[in-house]
Amino acid sequence: MTRIAVIGGTGYAGRHIVSEAVDRGHTVVSVARNIAAERVAGATYVEGTLLDVPRLIGELEGVEVVVVSVPARGELVGVLNAAVAELEVHLAADVRFGVVGGAGGSLVSADGPRLVDTDFPEDFKPEALEAIAVLEHLQALESARDWFFVHPAASFGSFNPGARTGSYRDGGEVLVVDKSGNSFISGEDLAVAVVDEIESPKHSRERFTVGY
Repeated sequence: MTRIAVIGGTGYAGRHIVSEAVDRGHTVVSVARNIAAERVAGATYVEGTLLDVPRLIGELEGVEVVVVSVPARGELVGVLNAAVAELEVHLAADVRFGVVGGAGGSLVSADGPRLVDTDFPEDFKPEALEAIAVLEHLQALESARDWFFVHPAASFGSFNPGARTGSYRDGGEVLVVDKSGNSFISGEDLAVAVVDEIESPKHSRERFTVGY
């Protein structure tokens, strides 16, 4: 089994990833600024923040995969990319690095624009563009670091939780939509996709989209 650290492990996506990974028998460390009152049995919870990477690194000793599941909101707007870059460079060279980004960087078609460059809500653009900056940093890495970046579907979040089906579609770089043009995935199934990628890597140094 794999020792996995989830940065932002008490957030919407993060807590589902922690739960899914524990259920599959992995050793999981959930890292967040504040310890959650409700915890996943079997996970280890520690305090840490991307705004203090030197201290955070000390909590990650021995992990094999680090998944960052922290949206660029509040005090992280404009600084998340730099913080993720600092974290990545300080990890051991053999640690696999995953990021859960937003839907904004997904392409709307194979040769089309990014979702953020279409009729995208202005209020969410700063968060989307910061996540895209994180992706672009990973794509430009000169090191041999193995990484993956996941774009959830457009209607992903606590406002539209859904349920676990255990299945999803992988759209490559293109936003996943159903026959009616809707783009959705539940928190549980986003976690299924992330843990599947950890257990059976298919996207080494690549991004991919997930949805139904």
